Amino acid sequence: MGVLRPERMTKVGILGLKDDQGRILTVLHDLRLAQVEPLSPEALAGLVPERGTETQRAIGDEALRFRGLKTALPAVPVGPPHRFDTLHDILAAAKTVPIDAEVGDLTRESDRLLSEQQAVDETVALLEKISFYPDRLEYLRAQSFVSFFGEGDRAVLQAALPAPADAQFLDGPAGSGRFLVSVRRGSADQLARVAQAHGVHLSALPALSGTPTEETAALRQRHEEILHRRVAIAERLGALARDWYPLVAAIDEALQVENRKVEVLSKLGAGRSTFALEAWVPTRDVARLETVVQSASGGRAYLYAVPTTEEPPTLMSNPAGVRRFEFFIRFYSLPQATEWDPTLVFAIVFPIFFGLMLGDWGYGLTILLICLWMITGFRGAQHLPKFGRTFVKRIMGPQGMRQLAYALLPGCAIAIGLGLYWDEFFGYHLLGRLVGYAAPADPLKSSDVGLLLLLTGFVGLAMVTVGFLFGLLKEYFHHHPRGVLGKAGGVLFAWGVAFFGLSVIHPVTLRAVTGGGASTASPVFDGTLALLVVGLLLMVGGEGVQTGMMSLIEIVSHILSYTRLLGILLASVILALIINTIGGGLVVGGTVVGIIAGAAIILIGQSFNVILGVFEPGIQGARLIFVEYFSKFYTGNGKPFRPFGAGRTHTASSLTASGVVAGPIIQAPPR
Repeated sequence: MGVLRPERMTKVGILGLKDDQGRILTVLHDLRLAQVEPLSPEALAGLVPERGTETQRAIGDEALRFRGLKTALPAVPVGPPHRFDTLHDILAAAKTVPIDAEVGDLTRESDRLLSEQQAVDETVALLEKISFYPDRLEYLRAQSFVSFFGEGDRAVLQAALPAPADAQFLDGPAGSGRFLVSVRRGSADQLARVAQAHGVHLSALPALSGTPTEETAALRQRHEEILHRRVAIAERLGALARDWYPLVAAIDEALQVENRKVEVLSKLGAGRSTFALEAWVPTRDVARLETVVQSASGGRAYLYAVPTTEEPPTLMSNPAGVRRFEFFIRFYSLPQATEWDPTLVFAIVFPIFFGLMLGDWGYGLTILLICLWMITGFRGAQHLPKFGRTFVKRIMGPQGMRQLAYALLPGCAIAIGLGLYWDEFFGYHLLGRLVGYAAPADPLKSSDVGLLLLLTGFVGLAMVTVGFLFGLLKEYFHHHPRGVLGKAGGVLFAWGVAFFGLSVIHPVTLRAVTGGGASTASPVFDGTLALLVVGLLLMVGGEGVQTGMMSLIEIVSHILSYTRLLGILLASVILALIINTIGGGLVVGGTVVGIIAGAAIILIGQSFNVILGVFEPGIQGARLIFVEYFSKFYTGNGKPFRPFGAGRTHTASSLTASGVVAGPIIQAPPR
């Protein structure tokens, strides 16, 4: 399990006999440890690329057939997984399934009936709207004119039509806005353009002969017939599924496995009786892979390390709790396999930033409950207004929302703790009024604001320092000595800036930290100047004059940027105070209108502040890490590790639960 670094990857090669190729590919598929790569030119020198066979094309055809059958049949409970020892067993089992024609006919009929049912429903809805027309519908059709049903302002439409259209109108019930209109066939397009320009909706009339009442009754009868037939089709498909679905699902899955093996063949090399493949494998799993491959091949395969300068794929492997925050790192950019994985630091720092910027136990508890609701699958979300549901879906998918909710939980807990300490509950000092609690600190007091501002400055200094240290180690491991000098200079200059700022702005704190003086004649001040000068020289020497000088400004701005932690906290507290003061003043006024208006102001205002409490601390907390911290060492743009293989559900794995080969397994297509 990797911490601070992605998993180390090793590129390995496997050389084996073609007779064992199917067995080896099957265990690779079920292990899901190896990302198979195209064979290197050096390895291909004595081999040729693998080519497809007629049998492999047959696998593709059968896979399409059974994927269609599985989709058409309703899923039913299945028993133990099926086992196919050879490809011949799979293809032989596929030939025993005789239901293709019947399932195809039933599915096509069901689709046709569904389309007809929808058309019938639409026609019935239209006939109900023109029920005011008493005569036969065939009277509305002729060679010389065409009729439409309209909804909208008939008078405006009639006034806008030119006289040659010879439009004839039949109004529906008074005030309904419904009408029938007939025009000459040559004027139909003109009628449509005029109606669209004036917001009038026109619908073509159905080609029916009877009265609306007669045709509505006939169509409803047809609707019932369609429903009965679709029920019968569903029952027949259900009966077929009970007999055949377990076998169809097993064959489909087995063919999908074979298809994946066929797809990976193009990356292999082949000799007359041998084959070779290369793959990236987590270093920790190389020994296990070798054991399984040797077992599958009867000891006839050779696994070896492949020297390479290629950038490996990235596999992040953090502890379970930290893994929740990989979502943010992937959202920003996947780390390269040879650089630091910043997930652990993000998992520690982001909740602290979020909780500090929120700093209210009322808001923290509310957001905590919303997160728990998101984790449980948005129960009851169908009762929310459509706008709210659509807005949430546009921001992020359900799985992303769930990951975000898990990541916000510790931040909400910190916000609740700080809110209780400061006695902040939606901007009220609730504990003080209920139990007489005297908060030790108040974010709005000038003295406490100064201490919090100083704290955020030290947080910025710590984050910038840690970022530079990670950058220094990265440059060292990548053998870039000038880069090491530049990052070391950044650390020294950052601390020099901090001590210089303290000596000017807050000398009392500097004396407390250093135990020395804070005047310009003191040794502490001389040390500060030394840090600034040495840091500047190292940065210029390591990064060049232009880049080094730009980095100086960047360091100062990045440290000061962390003061936004306090700024967002104060903005939230002050906004809550304003909402409570205005709304509470109206409520206390005692008038009915004032109470209603005040309650509305408090409810809407606090809801708005809750929304800000999610977005502002979340976005700004992530931004402080992505920009001010990542910029010191993080490159990103890593290639994700995509191992060959997939899980099995309906077929038996080639491996036992302990990870060893479980007897005979599916063979490769015969040649």
